[in-house]
Amino acid sequence: MTKNMQQLQNFFLPLPITEAARETAQKFTQQVEFCPKKAEQIRLNTLAVCAVNNYLNMMGIDTNISAGDSWNPVLRLCADIADLEVSGIGRLECRWVRSPAKQCDIPPEVLEDRVGYVVVQFDEALREATLLGFTPHAIAHLPIDELQPLEDLLAHLAQLKLKTAENQQQVVRLSQWFDRLFETEWQSVETILGQARANLAFSFRRSDTVTGGSGENREERIRRAKLIDLGMQLAGHAVALIVELRARSEQKVDILLQVHPAGSQIYLPPQLQLAVLDAAEQLFLEAQARKADNYIQLQFSGKPGEKFSVKVALGNVSITENFII
Repeated sequence: MTKNMQQLQNFFLPLPITEAARETAQKFTQQVEFCPKKAEQIRLNTLAVCAVNNYLNMMGIDTNISAGDSWNPVLRLCADIADLEVSGIGRLECRWVRSPAKQCDIPPEVLEDRVGYVVVQFDEALREATLLGFTPHAIAHLPIDELQPLEDLLAHLAQLKLKTAENQQQVVRLSQWFDRLFETEWQSVETILGQARANLAFSFRRSDTVTGGSGENREERIRRAKLIDLGMQLAGHAVALIVELRARSEQKVDILLQVHPAGSQIYLPPQLQLAVLDAAEQLFLEAQARKADNYIQLQFSGKPGEKFSVKVALGNVSITENFII
């Protein structure tokens, strides 16, 4: 329901624009003095990021202002960006408007890969920055009266931090799967998808076998599945992450990952992403669903003791599962 603007104004937070913020903005605009319009964009983007950064720091929330693309001289020149890295959580986009304003225009390049959007309003003299509110998801033309109050932003960040901490603490030990020891949430593919879909789900493309210690050919193949719920991004419908292991030797395990629609859904949402991150949290492999894809998959090999993470994402919402082989 759209809020009454008078009610929303009760949650506005005015903050002075600091001298340090002005100096940083002036420094950033020096590279584009030849283009006054771009210089003004960079100036206001920088001041907006500084205002949100100051507010979060006052609230005891750690940030890394220099880690954002808006602090990168090449990226801020090429795009209209005003992102702020919230430590351990992700990036907030800090969009500005001039007073008075009824809507905030969100550039297309920042409509994804953000954990939220904060709207900052500047007075004509640029003496004060007023934080108008936030939204976890943005549209191209965001009405000011649909923003949520800043206290909702703090709750949103706290929830994301808790979820991130839970993901980091839970490490799935794949070596135990060969001993038929499974984490509670990792169930049989048949349980998650149903027997009919499980029969069609997938198998390794190769049919090689592994030589066991007894000298006989044998094949150790383990499959488990887990429901992944990305909430409103999937309109309440979950997808299934399936992990299949195949021990090729004592020092090599083949791993096949797939994401399937769960429940009554036939196809995956377009642009749903499946990614593998290495132990340093760097991207190793990725796949993205297209229109009418009923699954996506990735395949790789690893050694016992190696760590990796699997990320399932849609828009700026994601779930990460951590594994050790």
